[in-house]
Amino acid sequence: MNSLYDEFRVALHSVWSRRWLVLGIAWGICILGWLAIAAIPNRYDSRTRLLVDVNQILPDEARSGGLGDRRQIDQIRETLTSARNLEKVAVTTGLLPAGASDREKAGAVAMLQKNIKVVPQQDNIFEVTSSIGVGSLSDADNAKLASGVLDSLITVFRDDQLRGGRLDARQSLKFLDAQIADREKALREVEGRRAAFEAQNIGLIPGGTGSPAQRVDAARAEINQIDSQLVAAQAALAAANGQLAQTPATINVPGVAATGAGVARQQLAGAQNELSAMRARGLTDAHPDMIAIKSQIASLKAQADREGSGGGGGNAQNPAYASLAAMRAERQATVSALSARKAQLMGDVAKITAQQIQNPGIAAEYDRINGEYTALKAQYDKLLTQREQVRLRGEVRTEADAIKIELLDPPSKPTSPSAPNRPLFLSIVLLAGLAGGVGAAFGLAQVRVSYPTAARLERASGLPVIGSITEVVTPERQVERKKRLVWLASGGGALVALYALLLIAEFVQRGMVA
Repeated sequence: MNSLYDEFRVALHSVWSRRWLVLGIAWGICILGWLAIAAIPNRYDSRTRLLVDVNQILPDEARSGGLGDRRQIDQIRETLTSARNLEKVAVTTGLLPAGASDREKAGAVAMLQKNIKVVPQQDNIFEVTSSIGVGSLSDADNAKLASGVLDSLITVFRDDQLRGGRLDARQSLKFLDAQIADREKALREVEGRRAAFEAQNIGLIPGGTGSPAQRVDAARAEINQIDSQLVAAQAALAAANGQLAQTPATINVPGVAATGAGVARQQLAGAQNELSAMRARGLTDAHPDMIAIKSQIASLKAQADREGSGGGGGNAQNPAYASLAAMRAERQATVSALSARKAQLMGDVAKITAQQIQNPGIAAEYDRINGEYTALKAQYDKLLTQREQVRLRGEVRTEADAIKIELLDPPSKPTSPSAPNRPLFLSIVLLAGLAGGVGAAFGLAQVRVSYPTAARLERASGLPVIGSITEVVTPERQVERKKRLVWLASGGGALVALYALLLIAEFVQRGMVA
């Protein structure tokens, strides 16, 4: 423990004996460090918060679950600090003089991109920070420029969004008009080729819309539907026939004159009308329905003749029989209509199939032309729909802001620099100067071999030390030492006073900015 204490005393004595070196090095380090700190310009931060609201007036099929809005907000965040916007900001705030070169513009834009930060706080709320420290400007100008950059950035962004939206709409309309014109020209060309092909192959191409294969598929699908309807209609007709066979045409009513002849004649007239309707539909006499209705007319004529000759006296018309007869006639007409439509469709299918077998090349070419026309027509209709949507959105952007930017917090006015922390740096330089002086003095003492104590000399030489003579200080030497001590204290005090003066100047300068 005593040896440690002795070593500390020796080190302290070696430093104290070189106190002027300590003071000189401390002054040199502090002056250089404080000058370097003074050369660093103060940086001032200004902050603002923006609310970006996407005013989606028209529906958009591409938007689902809010993904479209998020993409648009992300795009806004990226374009807010785009090079074009920042160049306009640099011009409006005076960072770029009139007629600046491309190199100066690139430097100003790079500086702003480095010092402007956009931090999303929520989906559509952003905090924008500008940090400005231009060495050629005063602190007050830098503080004013920090908030001015944000004001200019918001103004430029709003104008750019408004003009950009209208410009995008015009460019989109121009592009879509050109595409529509190309599709329309192609459609006319395909229509002309189809008309020429049909004229060259009259009689070989069946009529109707769509390709032969499509028409065959449609006809077969309709035949399947008719088959199910025909089965139900035939079942209903068979049920009506069964009920009609079990129901008498007249009923005997005591005291009532015979009226059966009128019923037979009415049924005969209905059957004849049905025969006329079948002929009007184009059914031939060999058709099963025509044969059945003719047989029914013959039996009704015989019945009417018998009833007209005096038979059935005292009988009256059976209302149930008349109702069932009308129902049967209606169901017969339904069955006949379905059968005729099925026959027509089967004939069309057979005709198209025969034409395809006889002329496979013509059918395939016609199918190809129709497919090309269908594809072009679908593209043309889609482009027309897109053009109308773009036109409506362009009108909406003209009448109302599609994107609204609201200032939640206006750009703050900085009153104190955010960087550098001069009081801290000044203190660090002062401590570094003192530490540097002490370290230099201690290192010099280690380099220059000396024996401050008799014990160290005895250990170094290996010889016993008989004694040591202390320094004798005369009164004149003591006065001189006091004088030098005063000078040393004055030098140290001047260094501390300069440090305090720099601190005061820093706080006074901050107060002038506020």
